[in-house]
Amino acid sequence: MIQISSYLYEKGLVPGKSGNISIRYKKDEYERIAVTPSRLSLKSLVEKDIVIVDMDENKIYEDIKTPTSELLMHLKIYKARKDINAIVHTHSPIATGFAFAGEKIERIEGFGPIKDRFIPYVDYYDPGSVELAEAVSKGLEETDVVILKEHGIVSIGGNLDEASLLSEFIEESAKTQFVKKVLMANRL
Repeated sequence: MIQISSYLYEKGLVPGKSGNISIRYKKDEYERIAVTPSRLSLKSLVEKDIVIVDMDENKIYEDIKTPTSELLMHLKIYKARKDINAIVHTHSPIATGFAFAGEKIERIEGFGPIKDRFIPYVDYYDPGSVELAEAVSKGLEETDVVILKEHGIVSIGGNLDEASLLSEFIEESAKTQFVKKVLMANRL
């Protein structure tokens, strides 16, 4: 988690104190979620900052850190998708710009099969709200990434590397699409 957090920050996908990540694992036959804390830059994450919770939002270890305000979203996704073990939520600038503009991001070849031409949107709900958690978990039932309208991107995977690479790929796809639009507009 620390390595991926630094990677996401260095790539500009989680500027400032934005974004959060989590992984699901089993310990003593119980599912646990390791999640990044609230109000902390992923740039400076260290082991003691990682918060461990159960599937009912209970902290396993009494520590001073509070889990991300998006914890409910992570838990709802894990409950809906038993086949994944990692979630990455970014605020990458280009893809998030598309999210604020309401522009669709095309899926481009290079990261698995393309079932749908565009990455699906989830309507805007307040960050950390039950409504957002429910909408995102529903939006991810049959896809691996969604755009949160006026908010950011959520990608999922079998592991944290897979989910983070997908987030990076979506940002690069948005950049490619933006450059294409600029170049096409200059032809007119």
